[in-house]
Amino acid sequence: MQGALRERGRQVLVVREPGGSAVGEQIRHILKYSADSRGMTPEAELLLFAASRAQLTREVIRPALDAGMIVISDRFRDSTTVYQGVARRIPGAFVEEVNAFAVAGCEPEVTFLLDMDAAEAMQRARLRPRRADREDRMEQEPIAFYQAVRDGYLALARANPKRIFVLNAAASESVIAAQAWAILEESFHGIPRD
Repeated sequence: MQGALRERGRQVLVVREPGGSAVGEQIRHILKYSADSRGMTPEAELLLFAASRAQLTREVIRPALDAGMIVISDRFRDSTTVYQGVARRIPGAFVEEVNAFAVAGCEPEVTFLLDMDAAEAMQRARLRPRRADREDRMEQEPIAFYQAVRDGYLALARANPKRIFVLNAAASESVIAAQAWAILEESFHGIPRD
């Protein structure tokens, strides 16, 4: 998708969460890999994700948008709504307030939700190459946690049908890319027509 946008003369920035900035990458390590964070409370987890997002939004995303770039983010505020709000059971109103503060009015125009059965998704994640010297704390959660995450995302998609588009993650990469591109072209969202 990046290539297609660039071919149309658009500048594209790809970021990830947590991370995407020097501060955010350090927070990412704490959240995902630090052995000292195994007993992290849901509230601390929420605030660390928000801290990473606040830094990324203000340091990277907002300046890129102000410069006319298209920003593609691997995760954003919806992840916190679902992981910490739904799966960790932190009250939704509080999560929303923290999210709103972190993003400072910077909201996605389009979100693609790659949906897959929770058990299949866990299996797929375990097949990914990983470093032997670190284990991802978030991937150690039981299947019930990931089922709650999936249910939360699908509920969020039903509540936001004009922004969140559900794509079958079991499809091939080329099929998913074609579907995403068709959605972007149909709804324009800053993409010039040929």
